[in-house]
Amino acid sequence: MKFGKIFKKQMVPEWVEAYMDYNGLKRVLKEIRSYKHSKLTRAASRVSRQAEALHRSFSGLSFHPRHIEHAGDIEDQVIKVDTLQQDGSRKLYKTKFLKKSEEGGEIEVSFFNKLDENLNKVNKFYRDKLEEVLEEAALLDKQMDALIALRVKVQKPDADNLNLEKHPSDKVVVDISDSTMRTPGSANKDMVHGIERTNIPEEEATHIATDIVPVSHTDGNKEGAGNGEIQDLREILERVKMNDALDSPMSTLKGVFGDSNEPISKKGLKKAEEQLRLVFSEFYQKLRRLKEYSFMNLLAFSKIMKKYEKIASRNASRNYMKIVDNSLIGSSDEVNRLLERVEVTFVKHFSSGNRREGMKCLRPKVKRDRHRVTFFSGFFSGCSIALVVAVVFKIESRKIMDKDYGTEYMANIIPLYSLFGFIILHMLMYSANIYFWKRYRVNYTFIFGFKQGTELGYRDVFLISTGLAVLAFVCFLLNLQFDMDWRLRDHKTLPEVIPLGLVAIVLFILICPFNIIYRSSRLFFIRALIHCICAPLFEVTLPDFFLADHLTSQIQAIRSFELFICYYGLGEYLQRQNKCHSHGVYNAFYFVVAVIPYWLRFLQIM
Repeated sequence: MKFGKIFKKQMVPEWVEAYMDYNGLKRVLKEIRSYKHSKLTRAASRVSRQAEALHRSFSGLSFHPRHIEHAGDIEDQVIKVDTLQQDGSRKLYKTKFLKKSEEGGEIEVSFFNKLDENLNKVNKFYRDKLEEVLEEAALLDKQMDALIALRVKVQKPDADNLNLEKHPSDKVVVDISDSTMRTPGSANKDMVHGIERTNIPEEEATHIATDIVPVSHTDGNKEGAGNGEIQDLREILERVKMNDALDSPMSTLKGVFGDSNEPISKKGLKKAEEQLRLVFSEFYQKLRRLKEYSFMNLLAFSKIMKKYEKIASRNASRNYMKIVDNSLIGSSDEVNRLLERVEVTFVKHFSSGNRREGMKCLRPKVKRDRHRVTFFSGFFSGCSIALVVAVVFKIESRKIMDKDYGTEYMANIIPLYSLFGFIILHMLMYSANIYFWKRYRVNYTFIFGFKQGTELGYRDVFLISTGLAVLAFVCFLLNLQFDMDWRLRDHKTLPEVIPLGLVAIVLFILICPFNIIYRSSRLFFIRALIHCICAPLFEVTLPDFFLADHLTSQIQAIRSFELFICYYGLGEYLQRQNKCHSHGVYNAFYFVVAVIPYWLRFLQIM
C-alpha cells in the first residue's frame, strides 16, 4: 500500500485539516516532474541531431573522457531555511530556494512555500494541543489530590487532626471548583509528582497526609511540614464539589428525601474512582493520538522530501529535515513523558500495581473482524432467501389463497410476523449506517460511549438480523406446515403459539445473563431502553435520545407488539380469529402507542 493511503488511513478524523497536505505537495511535485520531463525531451532531441552530424563528420573517431565531475557526498546549497519569531515563543520557518534563477525554479519555489506553510501549520496545531494536554494534566493532578483526600476521609472518618467536614450525597463526582489553573510549564512537574503518591496505608491520618504533600512543598522548606500538609489536605477537601445529577430513580428519591448530613460512603467513593478512571483512560487515548499525529507528520515530511530529491535531482532533504527535527513537533518529548506518568499513575492507583491489568484498560484491544462472523452472515443470508422461496412455493402448491379460509388465515398470521419484519429491516438499516460510519472514519465507538473492543460492527449487526430472519421464516414455514397437515388438525392451537414462542426466544436472548451473543451490547441496549422509559429520572446521554429517535420510527412494530398482547392475552388464538379491532380498549391504545415514543422524546428534552 502506498504511503498516501496509509497516511490518510491513520489520520484522526477530527484533526484531518491539521495534517500535512501530502497530496497537495505531491501535485506540485508532479508539475516539477512534467516540466523536467519536457525539458529532457527537448534536450535529448537536440543532442541526437548534433551527435548525428558529428558522426558523419568524424566517422571512426571516438572520445573517452578521462575526468567527470560529480557532486560526491557534499550537498549543494539548494535551500536556506530562516527561523522567524512570532509572539515571543512561536517559531515560523521560511525557506529560501537558492536556485530560483534556473529554468523552472518558480515551481520549486512554490513547492517550498507550500512545504513551509504545512510545517508551520503542523507546529501551531501541535503546540496548541500540547498546551491543552498540559493544562488537563495539571487539572488531573488536582483531581487525583482530591480523590486521595476522599479516600482518607472515607477510610479515616474520625481523624480529629484533619478537621474534615462531612458532605451530603451518596453519589460523589470529583470536581475542583474555584481552583487556580497552573501554568502549562509546571503541569508536567505536577503530573510527575502525582504518580509518586502511594496507596492509602492503614496508619494514622497524619502519616497519610505526609504521602500526599503538594508540589509546592517538595522542593523547599521541610520544616513544619506536618501542619502545612494537613492544611493542604483540608483545603483540597473543602474544594470538592458534590454532583447531585439525576442518574437513577433511587438517587433521585434519595436527593429529595435523603438525609442531608449523610457522609460520603464507600459506594460514592467507588463511583468517583470509576469516573476518574474513565477520565484517565480518555486522557491517555488523547495523548496517544497526539503522539501518532506527530509521528505520521514527521514521516510525511521525510517521504515528500525524498520524492523531491528523486524528481528534482537536488540534495535538499538533509538540510530541511534537520529543521523539521529541531522544530516543536520533532523535538518535543512532553507527550512521551506524560504517557509514561499516566501509565504509572493509573497502574498504581487504579489497578493495585498490576501493570498488565492497568495497560489492558489504557490500551484496549481493537476489535478485529472474525471470519466466522462473515461466514455465518453469508450462510444465514442464503438460508433466508431459500426460506422465502420455500414459503412462496408452499403457499402456491397448497393453493392457500384460493381456499375460503386462506385469506382469513393470512390476515391472522401475517400481522403477528410483521413485528419481526420491522425489527429485521431496522437492523439492516442500522448495519448500513455502521458501514458508512466506518467507511468515512466516523468514530461512532467514542461518540456513543461504547467500550472499545466490544462495540458491534456492521457485520455483527447484519449477522443478528439475518439470524433473526432465519428464525422468523422457519417459524412461519412451520405454521404453514402444521395448518395444512391433516394429521395435526386436532391440535389447532399448536401452530398458533409458534409466533408467541418466537417472541419468547427473542426476549430470552435479549435478557440472557450469560456471556453469549454479544452480552455487553445487549446490556447497553437494555440500559438505554430503561433510560428512555424513565426519561425524567435519568440524565439524558447521546445513546438515550438516539434510541428514542429510532423508537419514533418503530410505531408499527410497537403496534404489532400490542397485537400480541391482545391476541394471546384475550384468548383470541383459541378461536383462531383476530378480533382485536372489535375491542374499544385495543382501538384506543392503538393510537396511544403511536404517541408514546414522541412523548418519551419530549420528556428527554425537559
